[in-house]
Amino acid sequence: MTERQFYDWQTAGGGGDVLRLVEVLERLEVPWCMIGGLAVNHWSQESLATADVDVVIAHERVEQAVKALEAAGFHATRFEWSINLKGSSKVSVQISTEDFYQEFPSRGVSADVHGILMRVASLKDTLAGKIAAWSDTKRRPSKRQKDLLDIMRLVEPHPELKHDLPPELLTQMPGT
Repeated sequence: MTERQFYDWQTAGGGGDVLRLVEVLERLEVPWCMIGGLAVNHWSQESLATADVDVVIAHERVEQAVKALEAAGFHATRFEWSINLKGSSKVSVQISTEDFYQEFPSRGVSADVHGILMRVASLKDTLAGKIAAWSDTKRRPSKRQKDLLDIMRLVEPHPELKHDLPPELLTQMPGT
């Protein structure tokens, strides 16, 4: 079974939705990159299947991208900090509109994640995004624990990242 087939199996065809998302954004030549779990999967030693696809698009191109994605079969729901898209699979796409992430696309890199060529946030940006998510005390405890796990998944193969961790996070990391 290929990585893409495994991802499709885990997400009821999510690879197709992710591929469609990537194709639309690339066709529009929109500055964008994946953040969150898919970016962590690229930078870590082992991938974890995730049905959450987090993406940031250059702020001035978000509306154009959303219209094109709706035309490609996604349904959009707007929230204060994001635009969520639903396609035909279990994958949930969340376009972050938070200012914190707006510079990430300019530093994104090409990556093969789950057998799909996409852009992902740089290693430092991926870590910064996970630290920001972990630091949000309004998030559910289970989400914050997953953020901690993702941070550990980034630091293990890239120990130089420990220097970028805030002290309160270092105390949560086993073996530090």
